Amino acid sequence: MADSRTRDITAPLEAKHPNERLKLDSRYLRGTIEASLADPITGALAADDTQLTKFHGFYQQDDRDLRDERRHQKLEPAYQMMIRLRLPGGTCTAEQWLALDDLARRYGDGGLRLTTRQTFQYHGVLKRDIKAALQGIDAALLDTLAACGDVNRTVMAAVNPHQSRVHAAVQRCAREVSDHLAPRTHAYREIWLDGERVDPDADEEPLYGPTYLPRKFKIGFAVPPVNDIDVYSQDIGLIAAVEEGELVGFTVCVGGGLGRTENEPATFPRLADPIGFCRPGQVNALAETIVAIQRDYGDRVDRKHARMKYTIDDRGVDWFREELERRLGWSLEPAREVHFEHNGDRYGWVAGDDGRWHYTLFIENGRIRDWEDYPLMSGLRAIAEVHGGEFQLTPNQNLTIAAIEPGERDAIQRLIADYGLERAERMGQLRRNAMACVALPTCGLAMAESERYLPSLIDALERRAADAGIADTPIVVRMTGCPNGCARPYLAEIGFTGRGPGKYNLYLGGGFHGQRLNRLYRANIGEAEILKILDGLFRHYAAERQAGEAFGDFTIRTGYVAAVTAGRHFHD
Repeated sequence: MADSRTRDITAPLEAKHPNERLKLDSRYLRGTIEASLADPITGALAADDTQLTKFHGFYQQDDRDLRDERRHQKLEPAYQMMIRLRLPGGTCTAEQWLALDDLARRYGDGGLRLTTRQTFQYHGVLKRDIKAALQGIDAALLDTLAACGDVNRTVMAAVNPHQSRVHAAVQRCAREVSDHLAPRTHAYREIWLDGERVDPDADEEPLYGPTYLPRKFKIGFAVPPVNDIDVYSQDIGLIAAVEEGELVGFTVCVGGGLGRTENEPATFPRLADPIGFCRPGQVNALAETIVAIQRDYGDRVDRKHARMKYTIDDRGVDWFREELERRLGWSLEPAREVHFEHNGDRYGWVAGDDGRWHYTLFIENGRIRDWEDYPLMSGLRAIAEVHGGEFQLTPNQNLTIAAIEPGERDAIQRLIADYGLERAERMGQLRRNAMACVALPTCGLAMAESERYLPSLIDALERRAADAGIADTPIVVRMTGCPNGCARPYLAEIGFTGRGPGKYNLYLGGGFHGQRLNRLYRANIGEAEILKILDGLFRHYAAERQAGEAFGDFTIRTGYVAAVTAGRHFHD
């Protein structure tokens, strides 16, 4: 039964969020983007166009470190763009890596950023260079269409399709569903690639319609026992079932999502519910139908209430399953039992089923660039120049050099050593299992530091973990600069979300393999209090933990926080 927060899906356009009118009037995402690009007076796009360009794969931002200085000089903000690729499953070839490296040096800030959704971001791209950058990405046989916006975004898949036949089959499913759900508008090719012009009145979106979805939509595929994609955080999570070494289908989970708004208890993180089981050949139809239900029933009045998790929470899982099966014309099989062991990456060398090798590198917070004492970007470029296989981005912002032939391994290992890339071997367990969002200075939503701050906080926490005798114990730590949860902090054993400069909410009790949300433990605290709390917790954990007990489980058993037993919780 729908509760009081359910919106009338027949509400007139005037009652809906202004973005709904904007999308409807955009002529299938064209807007006035080309006029904005041609305006030489400003480094910004027109306000409405900044909403539409998200569908094309980029956000307008500015360097917030320079805001006060530029305001004092009576200059407009230092506008720049963050460009994100659509990269289903997180795989690119060595040739594509070299092309993306070139584009980063030519048009971006000189580096690449690996995201928590297994794709690349460029930062610092100026308005005048957007088109050239997107054309360069297209020349590498990649694109940015639907990497952002109110559509299905980059589809995640279990790391490394070369690990086994099952992983390869899952990767194929991810690519197929990504292509199946991609927008059909001709606007992307017209504006950025000088493609043939199509009359907007003749353009169409068979699935999305002219107003697309109420909000973003996310899909991910996991292969047990590793939950590297945090499958329960997805709008649609598909968990592989394997029999005799072959993929036989997926347990289907729906309604996950982690974003929330500070001081608004009607917004909350929610874990996806299992609703049944499907076969590999049914995935595209299943995903399309679920997207269509959200298209038709998602909230178009309040964007804070517009994700599918709220549609399901309001109307109920049973209603959703019945509506899905009615539209499909067939019933899901019963959901299968699932067993996960962890959601982290395993570093170093691993052999695949086919005899080829794979090497996973630790990339702190996903930032790839050259530092004075650590030429990471140059080292990876040198590897790409000799590597005959692929690069695999992980959901934890790390990187796997994949499909290395046995005869190629020694050369790759020499380059890894020559450039000092074996950092995982020198990193503590807290750092290996930590990640942060970008936050300041480029993200306009950030309320506090994240990527730039977490490394120093980890330094301090690792000293305390060592003093407590738990330095070798993996604990999942995640930080974001705001409550939106891009680094999935609400699933961490120790989670931080920014509240203001130097202030964070501290969450405890998440599951070690992403199976449980955490709870708010302390609100709006600074580093001194964070360190004091966690120092005591580490010592308590070291003294009284049970055999094999994960840190998040310990904080619940000993009463620091109560267990989250439902799919969602409010942060009160």
